[in-house]
Formats: sequence, structure tokens, C-alpha cells
Amino acid sequence: MKNLFFIFTLIMINFNQLFAQELNIYSHRQPFLINPFLEAFTSETGIKTNVVYSTKGLAQRLQAEGENSPADVILTVDIGRLYIYEDNNLLSAIKSEILNKNIPSHLRSPKGKWYGLSKRARVIVTSKERVDINKIKNIEDLANPEWKGRICSRPGSHVYNRALMSSIIAAHGIESAEKWAKSLVNNLARRPQGNDRAQVKAIFEGQCDISIINNYYFGKLKFSEDPIQREWAESVNLIFPNQGENERGAHVNISGGGVAKHSQNKEYAIKLLEFLSGQKAQNLYGEINFEYPANINIEPSDELKSWGVPREDKLPIIRIATLAPEAQKIIDRVGW
Repeated sequence: MKNLFFIFTLIMINFNQLFAQELNIYSHRQPFLINPFLEAFTSETGIKTNVVYSTKGLAQRLQAEGENSPADVILTVDIGRLYIYEDNNLLSAIKSEILNKNIPSHLRSPKGKWYGLSKRARVIVTSKERVDINKIKNIEDLANPEWKGRICSRPGSHVYNRALMSSIIAAHGIESAEKWAKSLVNNLARRPQGNDRAQVKAIFEGQCDISIINNYYFGKLKFSEDPIQREWAESVNLIFPNQGENERGAHVNISGGGVAKHSQNKEYAIKLLEFLSGQKAQNLYGEINFEYPANINIEPSDELKSWGVPREDKLPIIRIATLAPEAQKIIDRVGW
């Protein structure tokens, strides 16, 4: 009888684990950025979440784990990183009318493997004191010799700048894109270095007058607990580029997610992505992360509206990923 009871107990434990309302998430986004979303999701659905966080190596880990992987959902930033998961056959196709209704076609996988969940615009920041804001309208204007020795940048090979480079290739072709990149490098005030926050700091300190950042970094600085960082934000103007009537709109990148190929909880995984595309989470993206909603039916937060709501480049975001290798070649050739 004792043996039968022991066997029965083991069966019940395994049964409970199999049908437990839990999701395992592999996230490239830092915990403090996604925890408010996951807490709201659990509060609404009762589904608990466990997060494995890493800035890199998660795709390789998922591939190595194969069918034994515990991962259910992948959350990451930048289309290039999302595409790596799709290209390596690590994601499951998603069938969801809710996601297809909420997320426009240019911000999701044509194969249904991933969906954009928030948008970040690559914007130009300029010194309020030293740059006439009316002299820069487009990202292409940064090639103007007038700005020689006045631009600073993080390395061109960073995924954010590589994506921007891809968008310029898509708009102008390889030859013209390389000419632009070479002129940009000729206008640099210093060797490419640091993150986007460091570029705003460099403008504040007078090391340069112009840079390119993701829009949400401005919000992080503006509302920083560090008063010095708030001064950095106060010292610059934001320019959303390529907003003219005949222009393509500002380049945007995404954060997004997909369902792991070998997830044992695909129903709950899709439910999480649907939640993240819905109003509550989309509002949080603006209020917490200063990102624009990917859901076409939801307006940006009041704070984002105060900066401006850019017209975006509607280039299918997957083109940014497929052009990335060519973009990197240009970046290497010009020494960005």
C-alpha cells in the first residue's frame, strides 16, 4: 500500500506540474522593465511567470536545449534579435485574431512567428544652445559638411545603428547609403563609443552638438532620479526626422515576442502576447518605458505626445533584419 501511495503521489505531482498555470519566459529585456507587465498579466489571468534574463546567449541556449527547453515565451528588443529566433527555427507559428487585429502587418512576422509589441523611434538630438533646430529635418542631413566635427555616436555596429543603416539602404540603395555613412563618419567629433545616454551627456558637456538616440532614452533621462541626468535631457532638442510631406517617416524599431517552438504551454504563451498587445500593457509601455504603442488602436501617452508623435516609416520591419548583413558591411567599410 505504501508503494502504491508513493506512485500515486508522484503521478499527481507530475500532473500538477504539467497543467500548472505558469509560463517560463526567456527575456532580453531587463527585469525591472518587464516586471510591471508580468505582474499585471498574473493579476488579470492568474497565470504565474518565471523569467530567465540575459542580454545575449538566449537563442543559443534555446537551440541547445531543443525539445527539452522549458521556455514558453521569448521577449526581446530589436528586430534583428527577433529574426535570429525565426531564422533558426526556434519559434512556433502563432494563430491569433487578437494579435493580428492589434498589430499592423509591417510590425509582425509574415509567417506569424513573432509580433512587435512596442515601437521606439531613432531620433536626432541637438544642443539647444549651439544648433539651429531648423537646419536638420532628415537623417540624411547629418551628412552635411556643416556638421563636421560636431556629431557623436555609439558604435555603428550596435543593433540600433545597424537597423538604422538598414533603413537607409532600403530607402536609397547600397551605394547612396554607403556615401551617407562615410560622410557621417567624417563629421564625427570623437570615436564612436558609449550608449545612447552617453551621447546626450557628451552634448551637455560640449564634446559634440548632435547625436542619434532611441526616443525612450530621452524619457529615462528627463525623469531620472539623478538631477545631473535631468540636466542632460534639458540641454537637448528632439528632432523626429523625415517628417516632410514627401518623406518616408522616422525609422522605428520594435520590442517584441514570440512563442518558443517546444513550449508545453502555447495557449498561455499566446495569451501573454495578446495581453501585451492590449490596452493595459500598451499604456504601460508609454508610461514606464516611454515607448510608442504598437497597437494601432491605442494612442501614445500624454508625455510622448508632448514630445511629438512621429509619422513612421512603414517599411516592413523584417526588411530591416534581412538587410542587416549588408548594413554591417557598410559600417565596417566606413569605420563607423
